[in-house]
Amino acid sequence: MGRSQETFSKKEKEKKRLKKRQDKEQKKEERKASSSKGKGIDEMLAYVDENGNITDTPPDPTRKKKAVKQEDIQISVTRQEDLEPADLIRTGIVTFFNNSKGYGFIKDLETQESIFVHLNGLVDQVQENNKVTFEIEQTPKGPGAVNVRLDRS
Repeated sequence: MGRSQETFSKKEKEKKRLKKRQDKEQKKEERKASSSKGKGIDEMLAYVDENGNITDTPPDPTRKKKAVKQEDIQISVTRQEDLEPADLIRTGIVTFFNNSKGYGFIKDLETQESIFVHLNGLVDQVQENNKVTFEIEQTPKGPGAVNVRLDRS
């Protein structure tokens, strides 16, 4: 009698392959059963209630709606008032300055705000704890100090 050409490991691999195929088919059927395709438009709609929350229930048509005048709606950014040149010059104290990297921070004496200063914005050499006068310039990352001079007063 001849022996079977299939070894034990071949049989096991074939069983695993068939099991994997069956699992894949089963998952495919489950996805089809729970699919959201083919649902009606009513099941896909979402509504916003009076508090701004998203809900699946439509609003109650018997509720009183608020009337808003078109003139009351404001779509704009409030304009900042231009500062006078005298207001642009500020005084402060250098809280940190790294000469090797070329940047530091100045604490504005008026607003107590920490303002970035770069080596390019210096007129005089500064060190930590120096009292300085400077102008504020708006940079993409926030306010920055320019024309930084030692305060001679």
